[in-house]
Amino acid sequence: MKLDYIIVGLGLAGLAFAEQLIKANKSFIVFEDSSQTSSLVAGGVYNPVILKRFTPVWNAKQQLELALPFYESLEEKFQTTFDYKFQTKKVFKSIEDQNNWFTALDNPKLVEFLEPNLDHEQKQGVISSFGFGNVKQTGRIDTKKLVDTYRAYLEKRDMIRFEQFKHQQIKFHPNHVQYQDIDSSTIVFCEGFGMRENIFFNYLPLNEVKGELITIHAPNLKIDFQLKSTLFVLPLGEDNYKVGATFNWSDKTSKPSKEGREELIEKLNKVIDVPYTILSQTAGIRPTIKDRRPLVGRQPAFPNLAILNGLGTRGVMIAPTMADALFNYLEKGKELDPEINIKRFE
Repeated sequence: MKLDYIIVGLGLAGLAFAEQLIKANKSFIVFEDSSQTSSLVAGGVYNPVILKRFTPVWNAKQQLELALPFYESLEEKFQTTFDYKFQTKKVFKSIEDQNNWFTALDNPKLVEFLEPNLDHEQKQGVISSFGFGNVKQTGRIDTKKLVDTYRAYLEKRDMIRFEQFKHQQIKFHPNHVQYQDIDSSTIVFCEGFGMRENIFFNYLPLNEVKGELITIHAPNLKIDFQLKSTLFVLPLGEDNYKVGATFNWSDKTSKPSKEGREELIEKLNKVIDVPYTILSQTAGIRPTIKDRRPLVGRQPAFPNLAILNGLGTRGVMIAPTMADALFNYLEKGKELDPEINIKRFE
């Protein structure tokens, strides 16, 4: 079987690249073994502002300009909803917090995302002595629904194999690579944390951080916005809310932990003051890079191998932009931004 591409991994990165190939009428097959779950358990929030420091997300405007139409096109394709738009309210903890908000409004990269007037309206069930700052152009992509829908779509068309990809079985030829019964011009690895087992790319400085979330039922917490404090509280409908997230650099398992649950409960109790019931707890390993930029490019010694990885906590925002950049690099020879090109680690 001759194909243009093999994609290894179908989280947000692999899905976004697959869409690029479909639009360009390129043939491909995906290998997915469900070993990496960060896209499936992610909060899926897109937010152009880093509210901990009131600074803009890297290339936020450009990312949103690609990402929002990308998810809209997928909604049209599958006739379902993945993108749930809402406002984000940052809980101020002090007068200093408020002053930092006004300072941020002087940043031209932030002004279109921040409302200038503070919100002093009390919200039922929310602890807020100093009011809120309102962030615009935020929302949530239901990543689990999206990935599950896309996997089913590929499976129906025999374009995905649910099995482990064995890197050592790749056979190299002058103008293509062979894997099992497939001849392909390029293999693109979108493996997330699984890159650590990839003998061709494990030299790259990928770090892993475990994140845990809980889903709660809180009938008296009537909010239709994302609440952002030391954690986020995200409305899911029917009085259910997703709460997260933890950052654990030592535990490398993707199993929910008692410690993670207790940390989330402790923080949540400082943010809301209404009763709630915990419905579920999830965990996943996020791939992160020390310079907080993705890993995109070709393997230096094996140019038929490419990578799209390290999207971090803002994967829903950045995945479409990075997939577009990699496609244009591989197919049209357009140079990659040095900030994302893996050449920076050579």
